[in-house]
Amino acid sequence: MESLIFDIDGTLWDSRALVAEGYNIQLRREGMTDRFVTAETLRPLFGKVMTEIADALFGDLAPADRYSLMERCMATENQYLHENECPIGYPKVKETLLALSKTHRLFIVSNSQQGYPELCIGKLGLDGLITGHLCFGDTGTDKGTTIRTLLEKYGITSAAYVGDTQGDMEAAYAAGLPFVWADYGFGTPEKYDLRISAFENLLSLEQEGNL
Repeated sequence: MESLIFDIDGTLWDSRALVAEGYNIQLRREGMTDRFVTAETLRPLFGKVMTEIADALFGDLAPADRYSLMERCMATENQYLHENECPIGYPKVKETLLALSKTHRLFIVSNSQQGYPELCIGKLGLDGLITGHLCFGDTGTDKGTTIRTLLEKYGITSAAYVGDTQGDMEAAYAAGLPFVWADYGFGTPEKYDLRISAFENLLSLEQEGNL
C-alpha cells in the first residue's frame, strides 16, 4: 500500500464524553435543559454525517432549526475539545503513525464537521505525520465519495482505509479500497479485509507485508 487513510472516532480516539459535554454546554446556554446528550447516546451515531446525527438528537425540531442547533453544538464541541486536556487518543497512536509514516503517506477522512480533523491532528500531536485530510464539512458528500475525492486530490495509487463501523466498511468498498477493521471501536461491520485489536497492530500488518 502506498498510503493509509484513517477514520477518527473509534479509530484514532474516543472523544464521545467530551463531545457530549460540548453539546450539553451549548444546550444549557440556549435554555434547553430538558435535552441531555451522553457518551452512550453518541456511540451508535458516531460515523454518521452531521445531518443524520442532528436528525437523531433533535428530530422533534423543524429541519432548519435542528441543523442550525447542530452547527452551534459542533462549534462549542470543537472549542471544548481544544481547551480540554483530557487524553482521549487510543494507546500508541502517535508512535504507530510515526513508524508508518516512514513507509506510507498517511491521511484522514471523516464524516465530521470542518475543523475536527485539524483538532484531532493537533490534540494527538500528529503535525507533520498526516499528509492531508478531508471531511463531510469540506465536501458535503458521503464518506465513500469523500475518500475518492481524497484519492484524486493527492494522486493516491493504492491505499487501505482503517475504520471501525459498518459505514466505514461501506465507504472503503465504495471507494474501491480494502478495509481494516479497528475492532476496539464503536461498530461491528459485516465484513473486513484485515483486523486490528489495538492501533499498534498496524505495525505487525505492515511487517507482514499486508499494508
